[in-house]
Amino acid sequence: RHCMCYISNDQPQLKYESSFQFSYLSIFTSSLVITIMEVCIDNIKSLENILPTPAIRVELCSSLLEGGLTPSHGFHSMARRLVQSNSRPDPLLIFPIIRPRGGDFLYTTSEVSIMKRDIMALSPADGFVIGCLTSNGGIDVESCNELIKVAREKDLALPITFHRAFDMCKNPFEAVRILEKLGVNRILTSGTYPNAYEGRFMIRDLVQEFPNMTFMAGGGINKDNLNDILETTRIKEFHASARSSYPSDMSFKNDKCYMGQSNRDEYSLLLTSQEKVMELTQIYEHYVRT
Repeated sequence: RHCMCYISNDQPQLKYESSFQFSYLSIFTSSLVITIMEVCIDNIKSLENILPTPAIRVELCSSLLEGGLTPSHGFHSMARRLVQSNSRPDPLLIFPIIRPRGGDFLYTTSEVSIMKRDIMALSPADGFVIGCLTSNGGIDVESCNELIKVAREKDLALPITFHRAFDMCKNPFEAVRILEKLGVNRILTSGTYPNAYEGRFMIRDLVQEFPNMTFMAGGGINKDNLNDILETTRIKEFHASARSSYPSDMSFKNDKCYMGQSNRDEYSLLLTSQEKVMELTQIYEHYVRT
Protein backbone atom coordinates (compact mmCIF):
# COMPACT_ATOMS: atom_id res chain seq x y z
CA ARG A 1 0.00 0.00 0.00
CA HIS A 2 1.17 3.50 -0.75
CA CYS A 3 -0.26 6.68 0.61
CA MET A 4 0.14 10.41 0.46
CA CYS A 5 -1.86 12.31 3.00
CA TYR A 6 -1.93 15.03 5.62
CA ILE A 7 -0.65 13.75 8.96
CA SER A 8 -1.43 16.19 11.75
CA ASN A 9 -1.92 19.82 12.62
CA ASP A 10 1.65 19.94 13.93
CA GLN A 11 3.22 20.36 10.49
CA PRO A 12 0.62 21.00 7.80
CA GLN A 13 3.23 21.01 5.03
CA LEU A 14 4.26 17.44 5.84
CA LYS A 15 3.38 14.64 3.42
CA TYR A 16 4.43 11.03 3.26
CA GLU A 17 4.75 8.27 0.68
CA SER A 18 5.42 4.89 2.24
CA SER A 19 4.30 1.29 2.26
CA PHE A 20 5.70 0.48 5.73
CA GLN A 21 5.46 3.18 8.35
CA PHE A 22 2.15 4.53 7.14
CA SER A 23 0.10 1.51 6.22
CA TYR A 24 -2.29 2.08 9.10
CA LEU A 25 -4.85 4.39 7.50
CA SER A 26 -8.35 5.20 8.63
CA ILE A 27 -11.27 7.10 7.21
CA PHE A 28 -12.87 9.76 9.37
CA THR A 29 -15.41 12.17 7.89
CA SER A 30 -14.54 10.89 4.41
CA SER A 31 -10.90 11.97 4.64
CA LEU A 32 -7.75 9.89 5.01
CA VAL A 33 -6.17 10.44 8.39
CA ILE A 34 -3.32 8.58 10.03
CA THR A 35 -3.65 7.85 13.70
CA ILE A 36 -0.60 9.19 15.45
CA MET A 37 1.13 7.28 18.20
CA GLU A 38 3.05 9.43 20.65
CA VAL A 39 5.51 7.75 23.00
CA CYS A 40 6.63 9.31 26.28
CA ILE A 41 10.26 8.64 27.16
CA ASP A 42 12.80 9.67 29.79
CA ASN A 43 16.04 8.22 28.42
CA ILE A 44 18.00 8.15 25.17
CA LYS A 45 17.90 4.36 24.81
CA SER A 46 14.11 4.51 24.55
CA LEU A 47 14.46 7.00 21.72
CA GLU A 48 16.85 4.67 19.92
CA ASN A 49 14.28 1.88 20.29
CA ILE A 50 11.51 4.06 18.83
CA LEU A 51 13.33 5.21 15.69
CA PRO A 52 12.65 2.05 13.60
CA THR A 53 8.93 2.05 14.52
CA PRO A 54 5.90 3.88 13.05
CA ALA A 55 5.64 6.18 16.10
CA ILE A 56 5.45 9.75 14.85
CA ARG A 57 6.04 11.84 17.97
CA VAL A 58 7.88 11.69 21.30
CA GLU A 59 7.00 13.45 24.53
CA LEU A 60 10.45 14.06 25.98
CA CYS A 61 10.55 13.88 29.77
CA SER A 62 12.64 13.17 32.77
CA SER A 63 11.34 11.02 35.63
CA LEU A 64 8.35 9.21 34.17
CA LEU A 65 7.97 7.66 37.63
CA GLU A 66 6.65 11.09 38.67
CA GLY A 67 4.44 11.39 35.62
CA GLY A 68 7.07 13.14 33.52
CA LEU A 69 9.12 16.24 34.37
CA THR A 70 11.05 18.75 32.25
CA PRO A 71 13.95 17.06 30.42
CA SER A 72 17.46 18.47 30.53
CA HIS A 73 18.84 20.65 27.76
CA GLY A 74 21.47 17.99 27.11
CA PHE A 75 18.85 15.27 26.68
CA HIS A 76 16.78 17.38 24.28
CA SER A 77 19.83 18.44 22.27
CA MET A 78 21.07 14.86 21.97
CA ALA A 79 17.60 13.60 21.05
CA ARG A 80 17.28 16.14 18.24
CA ARG A 81 20.73 15.28 16.95
CA LEU A 82 19.91 11.56 16.99
CA VAL A 83 16.65 12.07 15.10
CA GLN A 84 18.24 14.38 12.53
CA SER A 85 21.04 11.91 11.82
CA ASN A 86 18.69 8.94 11.48
CA SER A 87 17.74 7.63 8.05
CA ARG A 88 14.05 6.94 8.72
CA PRO A 89 11.97 8.41 5.88
CA ASP A 90 9.58 10.29 8.15
CA PRO A 91 10.46 12.87 10.81
CA LEU A 92 10.07 11.93 14.47
CA LEU A 93 8.75 15.00 16.25
CA ILE A 94 10.09 15.78 19.73
CA PHE A 95 7.88 17.67 22.20
CA PRO A 96 9.53 18.41 25.58
CA ILE A 97 7.20 18.50 28.56
CA ILE A 98 7.51 21.61 30.71
CA ARG A 99 6.78 20.54 34.28
CA PRO A 100 9.20 21.66 37.01
CA ARG A 101 8.18 19.20 39.73
CA GLY A 102 5.87 16.34 40.61
CA GLY A 103 2.61 16.78 42.47
CA ASP A 104 -0.19 19.18 41.63
CA PHE A 105 -0.34 21.69 38.77
CA LEU A 106 -0.82 24.82 40.87
CA TYR A 107 2.35 26.81 40.29
CA THR A 108 3.88 29.79 42.05
CA THR A 109 5.18 32.84 40.23
CA SER A 110 8.72 31.50 40.67
CA GLU A 111 7.75 28.13 39.18
CA VAL A 112 6.15 29.81 36.17
CA SER A 113 9.39 31.77 35.69
CA ILE A 114 11.32 28.49 35.80
CA MET A 115 9.05 27.02 33.12
CA LYS A 116 9.49 30.06 30.90
CA ARG A 117 13.26 29.79 31.22
CA ASP A 118 13.09 26.07 30.45
CA ILE A 119 11.12 26.77 27.28
CA MET A 120 13.74 29.29 26.18
CA ALA A 121 16.55 26.85 27.00
CA LEU A 122 14.89 23.99 25.08
CA SER A 123 14.03 26.07 22.02
CA PRO A 124 13.94 25.40 19.15
CA ALA A 125 11.61 22.44 19.56
CA ASP A 126 8.97 20.76 17.42
CA GLY A 127 6.38 21.66 20.06
CA PHE A 128 5.91 21.91 23.81
CA VAL A 129 3.72 20.19 26.40
CA ILE A 130 2.39 22.39 29.21
CA GLY A 131 -0.32 22.55 31.85
CA CYS A 132 -1.20 24.91 34.71
CA LEU A 133 -4.29 24.95 36.93
CA THR A 134 -5.87 27.30 39.45
CA SER A 135 -6.57 26.25 43.03
CA ASN A 136 -10.25 25.64 42.25
CA GLY A 137 -9.52 23.21 39.41
CA GLY A 138 -9.77 25.61 36.48
CA ILE A 139 -7.28 26.41 33.74
CA ASP A 140 -4.69 28.96 34.88
CA VAL A 141 -5.19 31.20 31.87
CA GLU A 142 -2.57 33.76 32.83
CA SER A 143 0.23 31.24 33.42
CA CYS A 144 -0.63 29.16 30.35
CA ASN A 145 -0.77 32.27 28.20
CA GLU A 146 2.68 33.34 29.44
CA LEU A 147 4.17 29.94 28.60
CA ILE A 148 2.54 29.83 25.16
CA LYS A 149 3.74 33.35 24.39
CA VAL A 150 7.34 32.38 25.16
CA ALA A 151 7.07 29.11 23.23
CA ARG A 152 5.68 30.87 20.16
CA GLU A 153 7.97 33.87 20.25
CA LYS A 154 9.66 32.85 16.98
CA ASP A 155 6.96 30.59 15.55
CA LEU A 156 3.34 31.59 16.05
CA ALA A 157 2.19 28.21 14.73
CA LEU A 158 4.31 26.09 17.10
CA PRO A 159 2.15 23.20 18.36
CA ILE A 160 1.18 23.21 22.02
CA THR A 161 -0.15 20.17 23.88
CA PHE A 162 -1.94 20.52 27.22
CA HIS A 163 -0.93 17.53 29.32
CA ARG A 164 -2.89 15.44 31.81
CA ALA A 165 -3.30 18.37 34.17
CA PHE A 166 -6.51 18.45 32.14
CA ASP A 167 -7.66 15.31 33.96
CA MET A 168 -7.49 17.20 37.26
CA CYS A 169 -9.87 19.94 36.07
CA LYS A 170 -13.16 20.49 37.88
CA ASN A 171 -15.10 21.00 34.62
CA PRO A 172 -13.39 19.38 31.60
CA PHE A 173 -15.85 20.79 29.06
CA GLU A 174 -15.32 24.35 30.23
CA ALA A 175 -11.57 23.66 30.30
CA VAL A 176 -11.61 22.71 26.60
CA ARG A 177 -13.39 25.93 25.70
CA ILE A 178 -10.70 27.93 27.48
CA LEU A 179 -7.86 25.93 25.93
CA GLU A 180 -9.32 26.48 22.46
CA LYS A 181 -9.26 30.24 23.09
CA LEU A 182 -5.66 30.00 24.28
CA GLY A 183 -4.67 28.37 21.00
CA VAL A 184 -3.80 24.93 22.38
CA ASN A 185 -3.62 22.35 19.58
CA ARG A 186 -4.02 19.13 21.51
CA ILE A 187 -5.15 17.76 24.86
CA LEU A 188 -3.67 14.61 26.38
CA THR A 189 -6.31 12.95 28.53
CA SER A 190 -7.39 9.78 30.24
CA GLY A 191 -10.93 11.15 30.29
CA THR A 192 -10.49 12.37 33.91
CA TYR A 193 -10.19 8.76 35.11
CA PRO A 194 -7.07 6.88 36.30
CA ASN A 195 -6.55 5.46 32.81
CA ALA A 196 -7.88 5.96 29.29
CA TYR A 197 -9.82 2.70 29.30
CA GLU A 198 -11.88 3.72 32.34
CA GLY A 199 -12.27 7.21 30.90
CA ARG A 200 -13.07 6.14 27.34
CA PHE A 201 -16.69 7.31 27.46
CA MET A 202 -15.70 10.76 28.67
CA ILE A 203 -13.08 10.95 25.90
CA ARG A 204 -15.79 9.96 23.41
CA ASP A 205 -18.05 12.75 24.67
CA LEU A 206 -15.25 15.31 24.45
CA VAL A 207 -14.37 14.26 20.90
CA GLN A 208 -18.01 14.61 19.85
CA GLU A 209 -18.49 17.95 21.61
CA PHE A 210 -15.30 19.61 20.33
CA PRO A 211 -14.56 18.55 16.73
CA ASN A 212 -11.94 21.28 16.27
CA MET A 213 -9.78 20.15 19.19
CA THR A 214 -7.40 17.20 18.90
CA PHE A 215 -7.74 14.80 21.81
CA MET A 216 -4.99 12.29 22.47
CA ALA A 217 -5.93 9.35 24.66
CA GLY A 218 -3.27 8.47 27.21
CA GLY A 219 -2.85 6.73 30.52
CA GLY A 220 -2.44 2.99 30.90
CA ILE A 221 -2.85 2.19 27.20
CA ASN A 222 -1.66 -1.29 26.26
CA LYS A 223 -2.32 -4.07 23.78
CA ASP A 224 -5.21 -5.41 25.88
CA ASN A 225 -7.29 -2.23 25.93
CA LEU A 226 -6.30 -0.13 22.90
CA ASN A 227 -8.87 -1.62 20.54
CA ASP A 228 -11.74 -0.95 22.97
CA ILE A 229 -10.51 2.61 23.47
CA LEU A 230 -10.34 3.19 19.71
CA GLU A 231 -13.78 1.74 19.06
CA THR A 232 -15.41 3.78 21.81
CA THR A 233 -13.67 7.13 21.39
CA ARG A 234 -12.82 7.33 17.66
CA ILE A 235 -9.71 9.27 18.66
CA LYS A 236 -7.06 9.91 16.03
CA GLU A 237 -4.08 10.04 18.39
CA PHE A 238 -2.93 7.97 21.33
CA HIS A 239 -0.08 8.17 23.82
CA ALA A 240 1.76 5.40 25.65
CA SER A 241 5.08 4.68 27.32
CA ALA A 242 5.14 1.11 25.93
CA ARG A 243 7.85 0.22 28.42
CA SER A 244 9.38 -3.02 29.58
CA SER A 245 11.84 -3.71 32.38
CA TYR A 246 15.39 -4.58 31.38
CA PRO A 247 18.18 -5.78 33.70
CA SER A 248 21.13 -3.53 34.42
CA ASP A 249 24.52 -4.42 32.95
CA MET A 250 26.14 -3.81 36.34
CA SER A 251 28.18 -6.80 37.49
CA PHE A 252 28.57 -5.51 41.06
CA LYS A 253 25.31 -4.77 42.86
CA ASN A 254 24.91 -3.20 46.30
CA ASP A 255 21.47 -4.47 47.22
CA LYS A 256 21.54 -2.77 50.63
CA CYS A 257 21.41 0.77 49.23
CA TYR A 258 18.61 2.64 47.45
CA MET A 259 18.75 5.94 45.57
CA GLY A 260 15.04 6.62 45.92
CA GLN A 261 12.10 4.44 46.88
CA SER A 262 13.14 1.32 48.77
CA ASN A 263 10.62 -0.82 46.88
CA ARG A 264 12.17 0.02 43.51
CA ASP A 265 14.81 -2.18 41.94
CA GLU A 266 17.89 -0.02 41.34
CA TYR A 267 19.23 -2.60 38.91
CA SER A 268 16.40 -2.69 36.40
CA LEU A 269 15.75 -0.12 33.66
CA LEU A 270 12.34 0.84 32.29
CA LEU A 271 12.82 1.38 28.55
CA THR A 272 10.44 1.77 25.64
CA SER A 273 9.98 -1.60 23.99
CA GLN A 274 10.18 -1.60 20.21
CA GLU A 275 8.03 -4.72 20.24
CA LYS A 276 5.29 -3.03 22.29
CA VAL A 277 5.25 0.02 20.02
CA MET A 278 4.85 -2.25 17.00
CA GLU A 279 2.08 -4.20 18.74
CA LEU A 280 0.11 -1.03 19.42
CA THR A 281 0.42 0.31 15.88
CA GLN A 282 -0.57 -3.11 14.49
CA ILE A 283 -3.66 -3.15 16.71
CA TYR A 284 -4.66 0.17 15.20
CA GLU A 285 -4.10 -1.13 11.67
CA HIS A 286 -6.31 -4.14 12.42
CA TYR A 287 -8.95 -1.85 13.93
CA VAL A 288 -9.06 0.19 10.74
CA ARG A 289 -9.30 -2.85 8.49
CA THR A 290 -12.21 -4.36 10.39
